[in-house]
Amino acid sequence: MRIVIVGAGQAAVQLAASLRQEGHEGEIVLLGDEPGLPYQRPPLSKAYMKEGDADRLILKPQSFFEKNRIERRESLRVKEIDRAGRQVTSETGETIAYDHLVLATGARNARPPIEGADHESVVELRTLAHAADIRDRLARSRRAVIVGGGFIGLEFAAMAEAAGVATTVVEAGPRLMARAVSPAISERFKAFHRAAGTEVLLDAPAARILAPTGSAADRVVLADGSEIMGDLVMVATGVKPNVELAEAAGLAVLNGITVDESLSTGDETISAIGDCASVPGPLGIHLRLESVQAATDQARHLARRLVTGCRETYQAVPWFWSDQGSLKLQIAGLSQGADHFHSLGEETVDTVFGFRAGTLVSVETVNQPGQHMAARKLLAGETPISREAIEAAGFDLRALAKGQAPARAAE
Repeated sequence: MRIVIVGAGQAAVQLAASLRQEGHEGEIVLLGDEPGLPYQRPPLSKAYMKEGDADRLILKPQSFFEKNRIERRESLRVKEIDRAGRQVTSETGETIAYDHLVLATGARNARPPIEGADHESVVELRTLAHAADIRDRLARSRRAVIVGGGFIGLEFAAMAEAAGVATTVVEAGPRLMARAVSPAISERFKAFHRAAGTEVLLDAPAARILAPTGSAADRVVLADGSEIMGDLVMVATGVKPNVELAEAAGLAVLNGITVDESLSTGDETISAIGDCASVPGPLGIHLRLESVQAATDQARHLARRLVTGCRETYQAVPWFWSDQGSLKLQIAGLSQGADHFHSLGEETVDTVFGFRAGTLVSVETVNQPGQHMAARKLLAGETPISREAIEAAGFDLRALAKGQAPARAAE
């Protein structure tokens, strides 16, 4: 069976590696639209911005692809899927046949509907090229303005402030990272960034980004008319999945390429994984999980299905992390479905438990790796963890995890 993978990010490379580990002997073709070897994206806003070492980002060396007989094509963008003929066509007109097609097309930055946001001098961070450009500009900047108070914007803010660049974060909503974390964690990180010198403005929607004629953008105008000056303006307002290819081919799309429990689309010869895939979630609805671990888990699960033919249900505890200055935020589970939160930490919150109907659904920790690892084990177990059980253990998840049966293997 010839497996063609569209995309060359974390999910795609893991799938290619796992296919060989599972015993697949057929052809594997990896199609990436960026030049060079596949690389990690999370360090772009953190370690790379500080060190500038692109070689440390590489997922696998060229020798890995050669040894494992993985055909890697770079700077090749697929423009069309011919489902009847089982082939894809590139923008240059080249056709590539497949027996099974895997869409790992990822996501791209979502530019907000703000006047001036598309100006060529306004930066965004998604690719290595973006990061290299920003790093160069940062060295020549005195003040940065970041539109968006999510993970990427705050990670960059911490790096910019540490580099001596005065930074302002402009967030339209009432709190930071609201889509991903509890209110208590939002407050902890707001206090941290403000203490580090970053100006954090909440409930402050940006209305315009201005650039003098012939010059770079130098200010953000808020909805109330106030102006925030900066010689580096960055937009970090989330991402949207790359679904156009799938949609044009007639595949179901709803906030991602819709897949079933085995990560298959409505076409038995096409699957989807990673940031572009909308998978069945624990709340009975489809979710897109934008994380390295989700991409890795999905790739491994799909590889087993493609090699063995066994259609097991994909179920893995989602977990995420964000490094912002000296704080490492780690999240196990999904806090979006919680109806009650319980926080630990006297002066500064370091752990937040999320419960739904009295059952643990998420644990957010700050610089608490032991608690995080225990939370992942508990959430992956067969038995739901009640709030009463956690209270009886004094909210010590490590002690509670020691007495639990081994967790089920991540699918």
